[in-house]
Amino acid sequence: MNAPQSKAPSFWRLLNPVLPFACIWKYRELIWQFTIRNIEMRHRGSIFGVVWSVLNPLLLLTLYVFVFGFIFGGSFGVIPNESRWNYGLGIFVGLVFFHLIAEALAFAPGVIVSQPNFVKKVVFPLEVLPIATIGASLFHMMMSLALVLVGLAIGGGTFSLGMLQLPLIIFPLTAFALGLTWLISALGVFFRDIGQLVNVVVTGLMFASAIFYSSHKIPKEAWTFLRFNPLIHFVEMARDVILWDRPIDLTVAAVLNVISLVVMTLGYAVFQRLKPAFADVI
Repeated sequence: MNAPQSKAPSFWRLLNPVLPFACIWKYRELIWQFTIRNIEMRHRGSIFGVVWSVLNPLLLLTLYVFVFGFIFGGSFGVIPNESRWNYGLGIFVGLVFFHLIAEALAFAPGVIVSQPNFVKKVVFPLEVLPIATIGASLFHMMMSLALVLVGLAIGGGTFSLGMLQLPLIIFPLTAFALGLTWLISALGVFFRDIGQLVNVVVTGLMFASAIFYSSHKIPKEAWTFLRFNPLIHFVEMARDVILWDRPIDLTVAAVLNVISLVVMTLGYAVFQRLKPAFADVI
């Protein structure tokens, strides 16, 4: 028996920034359950299970510090006497924040199409599935950030009060990722090729988000376009707070919060507008 069809709500009425937060609060217990389920499923069948949430970023941290810090010996050129350890750690920090968006883009196309039972056979709040996907990615991000702090201590770095600004970076980044996941998961139901396109976009974003270099080294001509990439600013602010002990630019942070809120609201509106038609396609 298919899920009963409901009339699609007005798109303009859905463009209310309060609605995504109301959705998260309303289904918070269900979101928690599915987030745990997603975390377990990502490691199902492996010997170490969820322990890989720590082992994987630990191995990557060691690899990036060794290869980029000690073999290539690069530098961001942000602070004087920057150590090779800090360069490798800086790349890892950039990847930690980038991977939240990369995972959102990678998992989003299949979030709904991989759950036909929820779409067709039961009345279920499908908007919970993208939230749980981001919740699982956020969990892995927190594990990686914990290892960054360990790496900072090993490298002789200090923990400053400036790190208390991290929520000002993580919150809008998560909202941005959630908006993209809602949007792409809904479109992925109707356009199955979107997953292939996303793979190309993720690769391009990795090189265009100042992960392996500082934004100060970007040529002026390229910066004219790249400055509109929000990920560059998220990555740079994260390194400022964690590694360089520099305060974030509150103006940039405010703009990123607005952009993230718009993306989250738009993604939610598109998802809810298209949701009544999911069962007809899957």
